Amino acid sequence: MPLRLLLSCCALLLCCALLTACPPVDGAGDALLGDGTQDVALELPCGDGLCAGPAESAATCPRDCPADCGDGLCTAGEFCAVCAADCDCDTLAATPPMGWNSWNRFGCDINEELIKQMADALVSEGFASAGYNYLNLDDCWQASRAEDGSILEDPTAFPSGMAALADYVHGKGLRFGLYTCAGTQTCQQRPGSFGFEEQDAASYAAWGVDYVKVDWCFTKGMDRQQRYAAMHEAIVKAGRPMILSICNWGIDQPWSWGPQYGQLWRTTIDIMDTWASMLYNFLGTEAHADAAGPGHWNDPDMLEVGNGGLDAAEARAHFSLWAMLAAPLIAGNDLRALDEETKAILLNQEVIAVDQDPLGVAAKRLSGEGVVGVWARPLAAQGARAVVLFNGSAQPQLLGFQLSDLGLQGEDAVLRDLWLHQDLPDQGPSFQRQVEPHSAVLLKVLGTD
Repeated sequence: MPLRLLLSCCALLLCCALLTACPPVDGAGDALLGDGTQDVALELPCGDGLCAGPAESAATCPRDCPADCGDGLCTAGEFCAVCAADCDCDTLAATPPMGWNSWNRFGCDINEELIKQMADALVSEGFASAGYNYLNLDDCWQASRAEDGSILEDPTAFPSGMAALADYVHGKGLRFGLYTCAGTQTCQQRPGSFGFEEQDAASYAAWGVDYVKVDWCFTKGMDRQQRYAAMHEAIVKAGRPMILSICNWGIDQPWSWGPQYGQLWRTTIDIMDTWASMLYNFLGTEAHADAAGPGHWNDPDMLEVGNGGLDAAEARAHFSLWAMLAAPLIAGNDLRALDEETKAILLNQEVIAVDQDPLGVAAKRLSGEGVVGVWARPLAAQGARAVVLFNGSAQPQLLGFQLSDLGLQGEDAVLRDLWLHQDLPDQGPSFQRQVEPHSAVLLKVLGTD
């Protein structure tokens, strides 16, 4: 049995065991979260409904001051892909990459026309304007090597070549990504990059590639750090900024060394289109929150939203958890065939804003255990937090938190439900909600540090 399939089966068995061992949780932890900002003395009280005085802005008082692209502040849902005027576009992957990848839905059944249609759909269906700006081909685009060692695309599936396809994608205002493998072959037994790192990176740069995913098949006896260092050095030498996505399935703790070489690293085995697989990858990632930050992200693998294995509530929970992890949001579906409910999940700008928050701090657990609990992360705006109440079990759970658990002072805060798109009635210093099975409640909290 292939190693990746064996690991996936073991993961599903472990997660199924977790699902049967989740007692109700009705308390909240006492962990405090800092938001990395300095205290600012406001001339007028934040929360009075007026954005006035030199100290009030979208960053210091988001309750009163809306964010506007062009105001010089990168906050409140702004990030490079949607507001280059205010946000960091120089740091590679300053926020988690967003886009689409071919593997989850199409596997090896890819060709030039399909990829062009996906590029068209990213634009026409509103994904590009929401921040999904990387279009990535996974395995099976390559066929062989030329006599001089140059990597060659499949001439039947991609008759125009990769450079022409990259030009098409770039012409849509998108960025273009390719897949390779650190071993002698890719996972689907196409030519790997072992020993050809410099040559392949030079080809990618010449074609206009912006993102390179490097898998870990056919690597017996190889050292992970050495192989990913080799590709990192090859990309630097090629002279074109390209995201390096490390995909060695979480083996050998890539969160501890991955930031030296790439912009993201897989924390787990491949995701599958099941609730149990999603849970396994979430739990395998949330424990490494401290490793995430601008330019270096934990990657629990691509999104399965829209592939049919999750119902609407589960898909919203999946998307909520990835946003709280500050994970890459890489769709893996057929963009041409999504229903309106699925598009509404993937295009929820308030949830995307949590994922893309420029502070880049991933969520940590406040309370609960296993697949039931409360997680929170600080946001860039002063006094802002994101909180998810998550119930991965098969029974309803009463979940909640205190404002003090979030490092917020007093009893006054504005809570907004990011799926209902509405502010909630005054809750006082605490919040509780019964969360249905396989569901999540995602909140934005605006209070006083």
